Amino acid sequence: MSDSKNPAFTVHLNGSGGDLTGWVVVDSLYDGLAMGGTRMTPGVTEAEVAGLAHDMTQKFTLAGLPIGGAKAGIVAAGGDRENTFRTFGRTVKPLLHGGIHLGIDMGVTPADRAVFFDEAGYDPRFRRGAPDMPIDWRTYYEPLIDCTGHGVGVAAVTALEARGHTEAARVVVQGFGAVGRAVARFLEARGHVVVGVADIDGTISANRLPVDELIAATDEFGRIDRRGLPTGVTATSGTDAWLDVDADLLILAAQKHALNDGNVHRLRTPLVVEGGNLSSSAEAKEKARAAGVTLVPGVIANIGGAASAALAVTRVVPFDLAADARKAWVFDWVGDRVRHNTRALLEIAAAGAGDPLPELLTTRRAERGR
Repeated sequence: MSDSKNPAFTVHLNGSGGDLTGWVVVDSLYDGLAMGGTRMTPGVTEAEVAGLAHDMTQKFTLAGLPIGGAKAGIVAAGGDRENTFRTFGRTVKPLLHGGIHLGIDMGVTPADRAVFFDEAGYDPRFRRGAPDMPIDWRTYYEPLIDCTGHGVGVAAVTALEARGHTEAARVVVQGFGAVGRAVARFLEARGHVVVGVADIDGTISANRLPVDELIAATDEFGRIDRRGLPTGVTATSGTDAWLDVDADLLILAAQKHALNDGNVHRLRTPLVVEGGNLSSSAEAKEKARAAGVTLVPGVIANIGGAASAALAVTRVVPFDLAADARKAWVFDWVGDRVRHNTRALLEIAAAGAGDPLPELLTTRRAERGR
């Protein structure tokens, strides 16, 4: 057990053979293993990385996976991108080979990961004391790109059912990157109606938004081209305009603390599902809970990508399955864990006041034996 103020250890990254500012925070270790993504933004801080690493510990505890939580952060300073990640790879090489698996997060692409893996001479297929993976990392991981969105969608549907919502829900998706797009497709395919989508330029809303048409007009960074919008769609500027759209369900799938102490009073939806990391501040969660809002935290809903990687690193996934069957197995595994934890969280919440997450974590920690 750990907390974000007392991680197992923190490494300050100054760069080996090049300039670099960043951190690797290992929040917890399980049998010497920990893992988490690498974030690169101009404003990332050590405290942010520590909070994200702690989130990873909670995700793996809730999912029952035998691995600890970690996270890396790089302060984006411009310059040559490949050189940045080669410097990063040289610097974190001892960690990668020592059981700390670092993947991708905001601002870091699969191509960047390939660069720092190569520079470190690190191949997740091979680890002392564990069976070899029979396939390379990209072949395993890239077909699972929508697994996070799948898990968030499962959490949303499960919470709607628990609240007795039997009709088509009106949904707002804040953030239209890979997770937001996958959730929107998931919910629309199950009869729910997307009425609002927010990106970096503002909010798009209508009585029914055609998800596939919006996705076709969206670039790889989640920005929607307003020139290709269907008729009858309203485009509103402003970073928080998504709070003003009438809906039954809000999916938070973008920046840190999108829901915060300064805007939570405008929240109009009775159900919020966090599809990102640290999507709501602690103060916002407390105020939303006091107002009767149901909130499913990201440590329950947003586990798809992390769990997919952890299942491979810990060799839990059945690699002998054919590619399509293996993908289905991972999606089903993630969906089952998300559904189980969402139901348990809401049952605890219904039985008493206060934050139900600590009680659920205590239960899952006891089940995992740590």
